[in-house]
This record gives sequence, C-alpha cells and structure tokens, in this order.
Amino acid sequence: MKTQEGALEGRDRVKAATEPVELEITIDEAKEILRSGRAILLDVRGEGEMCLGRIEGSRAVPPGLLEENLGELPEGKETTVLLYCSTGAVSLRAAARLRNMGFKKALSIAAGYNAWLEAGEAVVADGAFTRRQLDRYSRNMLLKEVGEEGQLKLMSASVLLVGAGGLASSAALYLAASGVGTVGIVDFDTVALSNLNRQVLHGTGDVGRLKVDSAKSAIERINPDVRVVLYPERLVPGNALEILEGFDVVIDASDNIATKFLINDACYFAGKPCIFGGAVGFDGQAGVFWPKKGGPCLRCIFPVPPPRHLVPT
Repeated sequence: MKTQEGALEGRDRVKAATEPVELEITIDEAKEILRSGRAILLDVRGEGEMCLGRIEGSRAVPPGLLEENLGELPEGKETTVLLYCSTGAVSLRAAARLRNMGFKKALSIAAGYNAWLEAGEAVVADGAFTRRQLDRYSRNMLLKEVGEEGQLKLMSASVLLVGAGGLASSAALYLAASGVGTVGIVDFDTVALSNLNRQVLHGTGDVGRLKVDSAKSAIERINPDVRVVLYPERLVPGNALEILEGFDVVIDASDNIATKFLINDACYFAGKPCIFGGAVGFDGQAGVFWPKKGGPCLRCIFPVPPPRHLVPT
C-alpha cells in the first residue's frame, strides 16, 4: 500500500514538472496587477522601438541585460514582474528566463505593446508625437529606415503633385497615409466616368467635380492631419515657379510631354527634386531628377521635346 501511494506521489511530481507553466497574461489582467502597486513593469523592447512611447511606470531593460539588471533586485524574487515587448514574443522568452532565475511570478503581457497601443490604453510619449500620432504611424516608425526621426521629417515635408489622375492617385493616397505634412495638387480638369477605372482618388459621386476638390476629400478621409493646398488651374510658364516655391519635392504626374518639360525646367531653376512618372497601357517609366545634387535633368536625356504626335498621353 505504501509502495502504491509512493508511486502516485511520484507521478504527481512528474506531472507538475512537465505541465507547461503559464507565462502570459492579458492586458486586462496586467492592468489589474499594476493597479495593485505590487508589481514591477519591464520594457524589453529594442532601442528603435522606444519612439512609440511606453507604458507608464515601466523600466527599460534590454533583454540581453536582464541578469545584470535583476540579479540583485531590491524588490526581491517574490515580487510580480510584468514584461512587455512589441509583440509579446521577446517578453515571453524573457519571462521564462526570469522564472529560471527564481522569479516565480514573472509574466509576459500577451501581444505586447502593439496590442496595448491598439487597445487605446494609456501610454507615455516622451517624444514629439501625440498619442494619436503614435498609433497612426507606429508601423512606419518600426522600420529602421524611418524611425522617429524619419517620421518627423515626413510630417514636416511638403510635396506638390502636378496632376490628379492615375499616377497622382496612388501617390496622393500613400503620401497622406504615410503622414506627409502638406500635399499640393495642381489640376484644372473635372472627374469623368471614364477616369474611374484607374484614378482611385475619385468615385462615382465625384463625376463632374473638379479633380482637385475630389482629391482633397479622398486625402482628408485617409488622414485629416494632412494639409491640402489646391491649385485648380493649368500649370503654365507664367505660374510654375510661383506654385513650386512653397514645396520641398515635386511629383510629375502629368499626362502630356509639354507639361513634363515645363515641370523639369521649373524644378531646375528652383533647385527642387523632380520625381518623374509616365505610363501608357502596361508600360511605364519613373525617375528622379535633381541637378542641384549633381544629377541630370530630363533635358539631359532628351534635349529636345519630341513632337506631340509621337508621344501618347
């Protein structure tokens, strides 16, 4: 009988040792623990992710320095330790490491800071962004090529679109979505039903409207923080330099060769970069011209504009 009882106890010990330990908690559970004031909160994200703000009261501890920072934790190993990273994966592994170090109440917040942000929970923004901007542009800033500095540059930038048709449609929507601060649009045309197969700035209800007005509505629907400046007129030699003056970059989304050479010439004399684009059917061309920085301009490639009848619109 004693042997049987001993065997049962042994099986219980094996079962307890092999059952997975619950290391994750939900956002609501984490909030409840933090309200109690009996826990410490560790932010184990990388430096490049810190620009998105942080949960109030958290300590930044890189995952590789956990042992160094927590080896002699004043609170002791009996305290509850909550950890979070961007998605919950890194903090989950960190929680497991802390358990092995003797912190029996180490827990990872499921889905991490991204979920906390998307749930609308309170965060502390130490940088130049509002809570709303952190949420809107978080995926931009997670890209190492953008980050906090790049997003601030986008938000202070101004881009002029010459044209509000097919090429301009994609450009305008993504400029707005990425957070470019000011978008100017030059176009004198109105929306036609035949435009709608490709000019996605406009919809059926916009037929007959000025394209610049329709474009403004589409941009503001995507991102109301973008300032939209409208020029419901044709770009001509008499107004080109004046219109270009207030913008950092010019995008040539025009549909005729005369306007493309006019944009090129105006950008050359204004010292501004010109992003060239053209498409007919399934064929297209794109390029960036900025002679001020030592590169060529359109006339370096085509010194004389081709005759109109040889260039399709």
